[in-house]
Amino acid sequence: MYRLLFDLVFRRMDPERAHEVAFTLIGAVGRVPGLRWVVSRVLRVPRGDAGRVEVWGRTVPGRFGLAAGFDKDARAVEGLAMLGFAFVEVGTVTAHPQPGNDRPRLWRIVEDRALRNRMGFNNEGSAAVAARLRRLRATPRGRSLVVGVNIGKTKVTPADDAAADYATSASRLAPYADYLVVNVSSPNTPGLRDLQAVDALRPVLTATRVAADEATSRSGRPAVPVLVKIAPDLSDADVDAVADLVAELGLDGVVAVNTTIAHDLGPGGLSGPPVLSRGLDVVARLRTRLGEEAVIIGVGGVSGPADAREYLAVGATLVQAYTAFIYEGPTLAARIGRALAAETAGATGGRR
Repeated sequence: MYRLLFDLVFRRMDPERAHEVAFTLIGAVGRVPGLRWVVSRVLRVPRGDAGRVEVWGRTVPGRFGLAAGFDKDARAVEGLAMLGFAFVEVGTVTAHPQPGNDRPRLWRIVEDRALRNRMGFNNEGSAAVAARLRRLRATPRGRSLVVGVNIGKTKVTPADDAAADYATSASRLAPYADYLVVNVSSPNTPGLRDLQAVDALRPVLTATRVAADEATSRSGRPAVPVLVKIAPDLSDADVDAVADLVAELGLDGVVAVNTTIAHDLGPGGLSGPPVLSRGLDVVARLRTRLGEEAVIIGVGGVSGPADAREYLAVGATLVQAYTAFIYEGPTLAARIGRALAAETAGATGGRR
């Protein structure tokens, strides 16, 4: 049904406009408790203990979540959970509001079930997102949801001030996040990927960790886990160097991988199946380098249960998707969630 709708309606629309229509609908339905319940039952979202895992001392309903990029401003978390995403990573959020790059900035590569984007971190800014998450967490339902926040550098912030920019966002958002992700790997903010170099990355990660710890301490909450998101285009040696820095600083893990610039389709990063092979390689390498205790979130090219299983098999703790959600529609999360839950039903452990 959705594929027919995609071919007849969404495919004929501008990709960003189609995203806005679907996003608004998901958000609206998710705010109505009765409708949320009906949709979850119709989609057969896993319930109870099926597939649950313990990560960072927190029970996560399952191993499959939504990657950053779909809900940039935390406006549809309840609706996305309704569809079966066990956790939702919102963002990318920057310290200050920004409109992103000029349109068009999102393209479908239908023959590859892929997307190319040069969005440029369009978002309302960390103060607005923090206020929205504060309202969400004020409700029992909101507190039950597992929400990560992906933070990036404001475009106009000079590279020399990047650490302070990330720290501002971390300070505002940490009290309401289950984990923070430091995004230094988007190709759509000039100079951002340069921050993946260890010497540039160290002060950014240190400042983020300190700011997050101070914010959660003031609010009486436990320390929030901090991860870093890296690009698939890093060399193996650079992946190892980032892993070693994560271990050195005592951070909580890595999200691998972001979009790739290894294509000739035009400006921006490519996501979807073309990234799968490199994503698996990077996750496997990180697991070997970091050992069993670190949390690794595998993302890139997950289109169904088989891809999710591959990421888990090579060492991912949790798995995310985004591009496949555009092509497969609202049944994706529940379908993958059921498949993974069937293999881990009753589990309370697994990798942290």
